[in-house]
Amino acid sequence: MSRIGKQPVIVPAGIEVKLDGTTVVAKKGNLEKRLETHGRVDVEIDGNTVTFKRKGDDKQSSAYWGTYRSLFNNIVIGLDKGFTKSLEINGVGYRAAVQGKVLNLQLGFSHDINYEIPEGLDIKVDKNIITISGTDKQAVGQAAAEIRAFRPPEPYKGKGVKYTDEVIIRKAGKAAGK
Repeated sequence: MSRIGKQPVIVPAGIEVKLDGTTVVAKKGNLEKRLETHGRVDVEIDGNTVTFKRKGDDKQSSAYWGTYRSLFNNIVIGLDKGFTKSLEINGVGYRAAVQGKVLNLQLGFSHDINYEIPEGLDIKVDKNIITISGTDKQAVGQAAAEIRAFRPPEPYKGKGVKYTDEVIIRKAGKAAGK
């Protein structure tokens, strides 16, 4: 039994939800997000609550039940508040700047890295903090992971790009010989 799937999704005021065949559509203003359930779960809309019911009693049906409920909940949260991830750049001469639709990163390589900002995301740079925000949780996390992958933090001096809440466990350097 899915504990996640049992919980109803409460839709805040200002977001319209409708069922279009096997697709659940959430709309706020002119921004519209769709979740295709492929007929694997039943969706019921009652006022400002959306509940998901599983089709059968098999294990696969239970897995889809919780998954689709979580995906729809993320859509509603994204339309209402949005998602943000913050990255921190540590290192001498390491910097970042947004130039139009490109994030320019100087991370100690012989060349600059130009990261094309994906559609629907907003990236801001304040000193050594990069803030990525958007309505799609997966896209925000993917962009943050791609930027971090350019220069992951190293364990000796802590140089590189890390999440702001990430803790880097430091290693001791070489011991001095006698």
